[in-house]
Amino acid sequence: MDVVAHVILGIVEGLTEFLPISSTGHLILTRALLGLDGAAVELELIVIQGAAILAVCFEYRLRLWQTAISLHRDTAARRFVLNLFVAFLPLAILGLAFEHWIERVLFAPIPVAIALVVGGVLILWAERRRHVERITRVEDLRAVDAFKVGAFQALALMPGTSRSAATILGGLFNGLDRRTATEFSFFVAIPTLLAATFYKLWKARALLSASEIDALLIGSVVAFIVALVTIRMLLRFVARHSFAVFAWYRIVFGGAILLTWQLGWVAW
Repeated sequence: MDVVAHVILGIVEGLTEFLPISSTGHLILTRALLGLDGAAVELELIVIQGAAILAVCFEYRLRLWQTAISLHRDTAARRFVLNLFVAFLPLAILGLAFEHWIERVLFAPIPVAIALVVGGVLILWAERRRHVERITRVEDLRAVDAFKVGAFQALALMPGTSRSAATILGGLFNGLDRRTATEFSFFVAIPTLLAATFYKLWKARALLSASEIDALLIGSVVAFIVALVTIRMLLRFVARHSFAVFAWYRIVFGGAILLTWQLGWVAW
């Protein structure tokens, strides 16, 4: 892999991790187009995902710090942490149970394209249905609300679904407004993706070496910067717009992949 490939992977991860368009799906497609394969690529994808999550931690550093130092005396802080844990559980349990089957069967461009299209249709449906907004702050979520959102997040085990899209959809279906659903998807990403990153790094620990450090740093720095910009732009966007533009992007992009595959133009 040359420097350009590391930069491209970092951009794709940082841009797609928090948008409801599937980072895993886009990385699978990017790898297929660039012809990237092997253990070094797998390791880099794990590391840059962790870098993207650090962007959320940095963006909300004051809030996270305040929660940490007030956990022993503040009921709201304890409820916030409990909600994150409850929302994290469904994906963690199902992920451990079906990890190998999912990686063997679904980690391929065509299943990703199908998931992109189906997810786009669901987002359009969620936006057009009657939406009663009963929760307008993350602090107002109950444990049962968090669990329902977490159940939706578990759908993201299917590559192409998008963890953020599934979490946001779960929020919209359960009465969260767009900004609250988006913010909660950011917060839930912290335990979810940090756990996934450390778990995968532990499994791939034999691949870590000093010779890989420069390459991993390039992808990680790019992923962190792009993710930070994306988070800030997305919060401003959802304050005034629906998620329909992301839904149509998913449908058109996924449809294009299926069309080129059917016509034999690209050997996905």
